[in-house]
Amino acid sequence: MKNINLSFAACGFLGIYHLGAAAAFCRHGKNLLKDVKAFAGASAGSLVASVLLTAPEKIQECNQFTYKLAAETRRQTLGAVTPGYDFMARLRSGMELILPSNAHVLAQNRLHVSITNTKTRENYLVSNFSSREDLIKVLLASSFVPIYAGVRPVKYQGQKWVDGGLTNSLPILPVGRTVTISPFCGRLDISPQDRGQLDLYMNIANQDIMLSLANLVRLNQALFPPSKRKMESLYRCGFNDTVKFLQKENWFE
Repeated sequence: MKNINLSFAACGFLGIYHLGAAAAFCRHGKNLLKDVKAFAGASAGSLVASVLLTAPEKIQECNQFTYKLAAETRRQTLGAVTPGYDFMARLRSGMELILPSNAHVLAQNRLHVSITNTKTRENYLVSNFSSREDLIKVLLASSFVPIYAGVRPVKYQGQKWVDGGLTNSLPILPVGRTVTISPFCGRLDISPQDRGQLDLYMNIANQDIMLSLANLVRLNQALFPPSKRKMESLYRCGFNDTVKFLQKENWFE
């Protein structure tokens, strides 16, 4: 088998779809995971990629944290942008809880996180982490949506960084085949398949997604989380879409 990489798209609270995909990989694609050379992602996708690489046994714990964070955000008058609500602090608490003490060692040169430099507006894929704190800072930077998550970008190595999804929402690695995963319907390996739509696509920061009403609804849900029932449905969709992919590629176990 040639080099295989997994890349998870930026998608905000739709990251619950990614967690479903990650659970399917762990349950029905263990041999595939053994051959994965690198994991990549932007924003919520980078968070799930980091968990799948460093703490796959905690995927269900991630689910519960995501449901809790979504419920807390829904209760806020203006969602995550409500004055006095520190969304990034909540996100960090989840990372502190879930990532193992040696996460940075496990992620070294295998996890590629998309971040955007606020000064140059250029995209960088970070894959070197000198400490667990460095890894957390990079993941926070990749998830920092300006205004939505706050007004102070994440500082890392003396510079300021924001959401990697703004400049590269779906990293494709140069060596081997990169399997792409996204909760948006589009030209991707693993994604929902909307029926009866026009075959029109738009490229958003390196991610080809279909022009459809369903995708517009998903874009809204990415920032303003839907009900827990809907999020559970998104998790199952991520799981089932990944199973279909594994069966199609003869990787299903």
